[in-house]
Amino acid sequence: MSVADKILRSILLFGSTAQLKAIERCRTKPIECQEEVFANILKCSSETKFGKEKGLDKAHSYTEFQKRVPVYNYNTFQPYIDRLRKGEDYVLWNQKVKWFARSSGTSSDKSKYIPVTPDSLSHTHFAGMKMMLLNYMKLNPLTKIPTTKALTLGGSIICSSEGLKKGTYSGDLSAVMLQHTPRIAEYVRTPKKKVALIADFDRKVELIAKDAMRQNVSNFSGVPSWNLVMLNRVLEYTGKSNLLEVWPNLEVFFHGGTNFLPYRELYKKLIPSSAMHYVENYNASEGYFAFQDELEDSKGMLLCTNNGIYYEFIPFKSLDEALAGDNSKIVPLEGVTSGVDYAVVITTVGGLYRYMPEDLVKFVSTDPYRIVISGRTKLYINAFGEELMTENVERALNESCRRANVQVVEFSVAPEFMGYNNDGKFRKGRHIWAIEFATKELQQGSDEFNEKKLQEFAALLDKELCYVNSDYEAKRSKSSTLQELKIESLKEGTFMRWMEGRGKVGGQNKVPRLWKDKTYIEQLLSLQ
Repeated sequence: MSVADKILRSILLFGSTAQLKAIERCRTKPIECQEEVFANILKCSSETKFGKEKGLDKAHSYTEFQKRVPVYNYNTFQPYIDRLRKGEDYVLWNQKVKWFARSSGTSSDKSKYIPVTPDSLSHTHFAGMKMMLLNYMKLNPLTKIPTTKALTLGGSIICSSEGLKKGTYSGDLSAVMLQHTPRIAEYVRTPKKKVALIADFDRKVELIAKDAMRQNVSNFSGVPSWNLVMLNRVLEYTGKSNLLEVWPNLEVFFHGGTNFLPYRELYKKLIPSSAMHYVENYNASEGYFAFQDELEDSKGMLLCTNNGIYYEFIPFKSLDEALAGDNSKIVPLEGVTSGVDYAVVITTVGGLYRYMPEDLVKFVSTDPYRIVISGRTKLYINAFGEELMTENVERALNESCRRANVQVVEFSVAPEFMGYNNDGKFRKGRHIWAIEFATKELQQGSDEFNEKKLQEFAALLDKELCYVNSDYEAKRSKSSTLQELKIESLKEGTFMRWMEGRGKVGGQNKVPRLWKDKTYIEQLLSLQ
């Protein structure tokens, strides 16, 4: 670490006392923080059309707020957002809105459009990112971030279309944030903004690879899968065997969007250094929720309780009752317990009210409040009573890969329902896994492909699923309901081609880990 790094780090931390105190308040006074956020939201919302419609100027308590505002998902909240997109002001917040974060989350439309107010951009998204970065720099006295560059793989921006207000814009959250980043950030980021916002993913990756290999990069951020594509392209251009030969000062990957466990071994191969850090953060289109506040073995992510988001939680097993209007099933932060899967409900300075992003979280600690993402309210499989969550499949796959020394690029899982074969014999149900392996022995189309090895890995994975999910184990017992899972090995690049064909490349777009039927599996297999 150079003298310049030490001096700049000290200056940055000294000048960020308020932000560092904010992190400490999240740890030590989370309920007090939530009360302050709630009071501010009630005050501002009373000046909006939504607030007047719901009588929020008369809602002086959390209980009264619950009575006046139902729980929304995107489909039920969309009429309010559509009014904003068509040009009506002050519908949901006491600020004009011209930016919308486009997300590929589950809704009746191809994309969701989440309003991004000046308050949500400043007090939620940027504030959360600053807390994560400052916390990392405080914990790592040897960091070289102050004198090096950050590598950014951004999304793209779309101008307002026909029928919408002129001068409104939508884009992946990463693109919206890039568009509003201060000019000084251009000196510490690569590539330049105009390259980072290119819509054509392949073209953007090519330009980033050519530019970034000449820069002194110490950190990068984003979704693991898309960054993996970009980083491998860098190695192709440079002819190097690993990224440390390109960027000797590489020290941290700030990742989010998907579980990192399936990618960990691939990144270790790309970056063979025990000093490399991997810091998880939870920055969704709807808000910046949490970040990993410890550098070593992660104990979950610290919930950000003072950055413009008020939280409520619904135990997953009580979700239907809560959505039917039973507020007794919904608890504020102080009512949660560890080890329970909760659907998140948020009210924000972005103008979302009792909105359910459809993420599931589990608290691994309540002092301080730390969470892990355990799945999605819609992305789970319960075709046979197995209640298989995203967390289950990721844990089972990660352990199977570790034990078999196997690497996976991407995967998706779906049920194959009970039925009758062509010969008229009854067929029990099972799960179908479409997996793109990095390990050549298991990769379809590779000269080294070994069908026997694939079957052995499928048996191991099935066993691990039984270990992490007792309901799955019960249904698999003596194959009473479920047969052993089946793996469809995919050729190299299949997932990338599939996502490109769906118009969901880069940015916040994520491969659906679980789906209710074989639609996605069949689409993937058709590309073989």
